[in-house]
Amino acid sequence: MELSSPVDGYRLAYDRAGTGRPVVLLHGWPGDRSDFADVAARLSADVLRPDLRGFGESDKAPAGSGGSAGRADSADRSPAAGGADPVDGAPAAGGPAAGGPAEPADFGAAGQARSVVGLLDELGLSRVVLAGYDVGSRVAQTIAAHYPDRVTALVVAPPLPGAGRRVLEPDAQSEFWYQAFHQLRLVEELIDGRPDAVRAYLRHFWSHWSGPDFTPTDARLDHLTSRYGVPGAFTASIGWYRAGSAMIRSSLAETPPATRIGAPTTVLWPEFDPLFPRAWSDRLGEWFADVELRHLDGVGHFSPVEAPDAFAASVTEAVERASST
Repeated sequence: MELSSPVDGYRLAYDRAGTGRPVVLLHGWPGDRSDFADVAARLSADVLRPDLRGFGESDKAPAGSGGSAGRADSADRSPAAGGADPVDGAPAAGGPAAGGPAEPADFGAAGQARSVVGLLDELGLSRVVLAGYDVGSRVAQTIAAHYPDRVTALVVAPPLPGAGRRVLEPDAQSEFWYQAFHQLRLVEELIDGRPDAVRAYLRHFWSHWSGPDFTPTDARLDHLTSRYGVPGAFTASIGWYRAGSAMIRSSLAETPPATRIGAPTTVLWPEFDPLFPRAWSDRLGEWFADVELRHLDGVGHFSPVEAPDAFAASVTEAVERASST
């Protein structure tokens, strides 16, 4: 594991391995960079897997803030709107001052995109194949929309824009309840810093959102609990939702952009993701100029963990296309 230089006061922890065309893999919630470990092992490329701001071993508060949550291991070493980005609007030119307190906006799509692009700058990576799911998918889309010269291709799983007001239908609302819950300070009282509660909460999502043939292992839940169970870590991870970057608010605000994302885009849509029915894939062409939809049969929400072969194959194809142009 390595640490980046700070962007807006936040350092990213990351793993880097392999040689060849650069590929960046962006994880989801409730996960970390280990979500893509099996995909990375299948790639012949220069593979970068960061923990996003507020996740894993990345910073939970700006450097020097004196907050209770820096890196995840600091306390316990055992452990889209029209024309703008489809999630969070165009990234601001600057972020919070280093040393100030963490704010929810720090963890939104724009801030996350700045940190990833800053990491690319630091490592001298000018153009990359960018892949992600869940939060990582939205961050990848934000980068492709606002830093188009940095992205040779996208490989993403839901969420994608185009759901619109369908997110308010009863079936959808029965799944998205947690996004409203994450706005409540009750989260800090009931879950944050309580490893047993964190483990039970994460187990629910990793079990309910996954496909019928997948069961999260004790080892995986133990690992994630070691990251999310540190005081302040769970609260930092839900900064994404408190920043307004999650599905409900972004879907209600979205309108097709004047300029679509131009990078060749492969969308991997699972069969059994209860959050994102395949019917919501019907408007992809309004946001992406060059898009291919592929169905991942038998798979739930955690596509890089549940189907690493299929995910890696699509990334490999994107790398090969990029290498031939």
